[in-house]
Amino acid sequence: MERTLRLIASNPADVLARTIEALLVVASAPLSVEELAAAADDDRERVKTALALLAERYREGRSGIVLEHVAGGWAFRAAREASEACARLFERPVERGLSAAALETLAIVAYLGPATRPEIARLRGVAADSVVAGLLERGLIAEAGRDEHAGGAVRYRTTPLFERVFGLESLSALPRLDDLGGDADEIRDRLEAIAEKRPA
Repeated sequence: MERTLRLIASNPADVLARTIEALLVVASAPLSVEELAAAADDDRERVKTALALLAERYREGRSGIVLEHVAGGWAFRAAREASEACARLFERPVERGLSAAALETLAIVAYLGPATRPEIARLRGVAADSVVAGLLERGLIAEAGRDEHAGGAVRYRTTPLFERVFGLESLSALPRLDDLGGDADEIRDRLEAIAEKRPA
């Protein structure tokens, strides 16, 4: 029995899986296969195999933590069955107190971004300075260069933290406007009007 355990522990795939597991535990953001391969100094395909092993080991219903692909990378999260206990222990400040204005601004930046403050203000119909500043402070949006045709206005994009907080694998996982119902046509028309005013 002891010999079998030693053989399992020395299995190269399992050794790499333990290294990947450690990297994901200490990381403050999701890590891509490329980042994991570079940190582990190993091959991408072997890293993918190790991730598959970990995903099985840490799957919903089997463990208190779950390995998931989110925000373009891999990260651990609490299992759904433990979410209420985790919420009682720790409230994520990023999600706490997001106003309707902040959520509207996030939606604009996610769907239209990179977007400038004037574009955000035009879509919302009110000034966007304080809302944008708050989202920057929370790390949900970040600067993405300047718009040379709009007086050098700073452009903003969503961050991997935004994707992680809202459980998105990438921005392509956002719901389509057609699926939102209600004012989807009006939203689409306003987004298209802003996009058409941008210089080519």
